[in-house]
Amino acid sequence: MKRNRAFLPVLVFTFAMVFFCGCVDIQVTNVDSGGTNIICFGDSLTIGYGVEVKYSYPSVMGKLVPPGVPVINAGIEGDRTQEALKRFKTDVLEKEPFLVIIEFGANDFFTRVPLTDTLKNLEEMIKTLQARRVIVALVDMGTPFVMEEYSKPYRALAKQYGAIFIPQVLEGIITEPSLKSDFMHPNSAGYKIIGHRIYRAILPYLSRNLILKRFKASLLKK
Repeated sequence: MKRNRAFLPVLVFTFAMVFFCGCVDIQVTNVDSGGTNIICFGDSLTIGYGVEVKYSYPSVMGKLVPPGVPVINAGIEGDRTQEALKRFKTDVLEKEPFLVIIEFGANDFFTRVPLTDTLKNLEEMIKTLQARRVIVALVDMGTPFVMEEYSKPYRALAKQYGAIFIPQVLEGIITEPSLKSDFMHPNSAGYKIIGHRIYRAILPYLSRNLILKRFKASLLKK
């Protein structure tokens, strides 16, 4: 009876978090990931090109996640998916990830890398991470004005592997000069919007992961 009473608050908290965070897709893989860090793996949009690093979307998101959840910015300006694979081991796999946000494609697009090659490289990243029991989120940068043809394949790839899909992260930003530092890159206000969008997308799964970790920790203490 005492054990049941102790478990009740955990159940209540779980249902409350799912309710307030919105509907959680139970198909997302590795929600029980045991890693430590959130890794933002991407190109100039991740590193925060055009602004100081403290205004980048990973920095914005780092202020939103619960205390004790490190957010690591692993963005490099100009990176294409093929170059990203070369640093994938040191910049992601060796950083104890429990959730990796993958944001690539624009440099492939502008240098005319075939979309099939981009998808193949992203698929390799996703499969490698999921084999290590990591949650994966895939960022879609497609808009009606640029990279529109990337959105559906990205969504399909995320669905195929049970990754979190974050659609059209640049919507309303790329067409608004007051939110940009140049043709493609946001300014600090634009990056803040992106940080909040990505945070809202991962929040239900982040919450579930933290609940599971706390529950397992409580069992080990008994």
